Amino acid sequence: MNNILNIAQLIISVLLIIAILMQSRGASLGGVFGGGGDVYRTKRGAEKFIFTTTIILAVLFLGIALVNVFLGK
Repeated sequence: MNNILNIAQLIISVLLIIAILMQSRGASLGGVFGGGGDVYRTKRGAEKFIFTTTIILAVLFLGIALVNVFLGK
């Protein structure tokens, strides 16, 4: 059971890294110095899907990590 949880956590972590990296397309060097100038807009289409997928993967990762801790004792 522990091996299955470890493998699942590894797969979810890789998917989470990919989802986070796909979101950072709008970040540029100007944002580092505070000159972003971004306007508020709503997420649509693929951007909204990636955003919700990132949240779901993060919750799954946290849940599996907590289960791993409690089963490891």
